[in-house]
Amino acid sequence: MSETPLNHLIKTNWTRAEIAEIYNTPILELIYKGASVHRKFHETSEVQVCTLLSVKTGGCPEDCSYCPQAARYHTDVEASRLLKNKEIVEKAQEAKESGSTRFCMGAAWREVRNGREFDSVVDAVKEINEMGLEVCCTLGMLTEEQAQKLKDAGLYAYNHNLDTSEEYYDKIISTRDYSNRLDTLENVRKSGISVCSGGIIGMGEEEEDRIGMLHTLATLPEHPESVPVNALVPVEGTPLEEQEKVSVWEMIRMIATARIIMPRAMVRLSAGRVRMNVEEQALCFLAGANSIFAGDKLLTTPNPDTKTDKELFQILQIKPRESFKNVKNTVEA
Repeated sequence: MSETPLNHLIKTNWTRAEIAEIYNTPILELIYKGASVHRKFHETSEVQVCTLLSVKTGGCPEDCSYCPQAARYHTDVEASRLLKNKEIVEKAQEAKESGSTRFCMGAAWREVRNGREFDSVVDAVKEINEMGLEVCCTLGMLTEEQAQKLKDAGLYAYNHNLDTSEEYYDKIISTRDYSNRLDTLENVRKSGISVCSGGIIGMGEEEEDRIGMLHTLATLPEHPESVPVNALVPVEGTPLEEQEKVSVWEMIRMIATARIIMPRAMVRLSAGRVRMNVEEQALCFLAGANSIFAGDKLLTTPNPDTKTDKELFQILQIKPRESFKNVKNTVEA
């Protein structure tokens, strides 16, 4: 039995036309192709379980049309101070005990600012890293120096989503440029931190915008190690409160296409999962998703509770993926 390296299957020079062809493949064939690539690079019985905690909620100065944490929108989200490290670490311990292997801290900041609050987050990263969890942060834009400080503290991954295509971006956000997003991803990559970046569908964009976002991610110098695929959860008081629910087939197209063009990535079935039944989630996993957020809340929006996810895992006979585990780099011939 021989082993063949899989590096030749990784490419960062995808064209939009190539990605569009994959995306528009008949759905059953697309699921099959996504599953085939997934099997080559990942254990099909494993799903990465992540917990996302809002450590600083609300009061954000940005105008992201989907976000209930924007200060300018009238939602039920109230601004709060940064959580104390003791509470953050306790939540991390609870997450670990419930089966999570990655713990992500999210703060409603436009960008990271040097000072006491950032230092407090850095201290929390150190403590949680010592617990054996993959530590992730999503804190907004950050400099290369700030990224390095987080890396030195033990940060494993940094999330900074593109949200949508460059062409549609200004229809959703006006308080920053698309280039700001890409600059932050570059700073994260330079520091040696794992990159987590994906987007949201169901914000009124066209299929071309979904393909465009995937094209940007797949043509970065290195693919993101994690690609969250979110379905918009409309929140009353935001500009997108009237948007219709995204169908499971749209999610499957995004997941399978992401899996095929970025084979090594953890493709995360993220926001919107609370409105999917077991069968729909099973199709997403079959198409190539292998990561979820656990816990009854994603920052401020609802998510399946721990009991529901344990039942899901039992039905589908899948288990949580271990922390710090690398994807396969060989395939049996």
